Amino acid sequence: MIRRILSTAALEFRIALRNRWVAIATALMVVFALVLAAAGAAPTGDIGADRLSVVVASLTSLAVYLVPLLALLMSFDAVAGEVERGTLPLLLTYPVARAEVLAGKLVAHMAILALAVGAGYGAAALAAVWSDPASTAGLPALWRLMWSSTLLGATFLGAGYALSSIARRPSGAAGLAVGLWLGLVVLYDLALLALIVADGGGGFTTEVLPVALLANPADAFRLFNLSAAQATAAAAGVGGAAATIPLWQSALSVLAWPLAALGLAIAAFRKVTP
Repeated sequence: MIRRILSTAALEFRIALRNRWVAIATALMVVFALVLAAAGAAPTGDIGADRLSVVVASLTSLAVYLVPLLALLMSFDAVAGEVERGTLPLLLTYPVARAEVLAGKLVAHMAILALAVGAGYGAAALAAVWSDPASTAGLPALWRLMWSSTLLGATFLGAGYALSSIARRPSGAAGLAVGLWLGLVVLYDLALLALIVADGGGGFTTEVLPVALLANPADAFRLFNLSAAQATAAAAGVGGAAATIPLWQSALSVLAWPLAALGLAIAAFRKVTP
């Protein structure tokens, strides 16, 4: 089984490398990471943290937007594209289970995602350490951000496979992917903010909000990294909530969401008929 998954992953890896949107998103990741690294020195004196830790807090907010977008760009046509090109019937004639096909795609796309994340975060880390050698104290936070970003991407990869299986057409899958990104990454937090303002510090803010944040993979990722970092004071938005939610809860959410998304994708793919 592992050999079949790796064979599928090797093929999908070569295909993903030719995706121009992957190259564009990777370039954006590097550029924005360097900009954040250049601006990261400003608040360090006020919060008593090293420069890299402050940069990690800023990169967390960047990753919430770019990592899910990159994952959905790679995955929205993973199944729908096969259907449109007419290659899905041939693919399913091979002695490979549908779950193994999706697992192979996931491994390949996670490898691409890890390369993009490593390029962006690595460039930011080099810039921070070059300007402030004491920033090496923030390397554990950077490493935590890298692997949790990959898991966040895995969640949206699985979601993209599910949407691709449901839509069965790349155009429809692309529309669903954009809607998912806007819903979970942008509109979800805006809705929570409106509810917090309307609640005025009541039961929603104290009891419902922590659960609502953990129920969103993007917010759980942000909470996990801000809770574990030394520079939470440099982040806005859910930075205050990060201090009230136990670290183990956000970590559990970060680890559980990729498995749930992959399970959903496998269930949706099994209903696709060639």
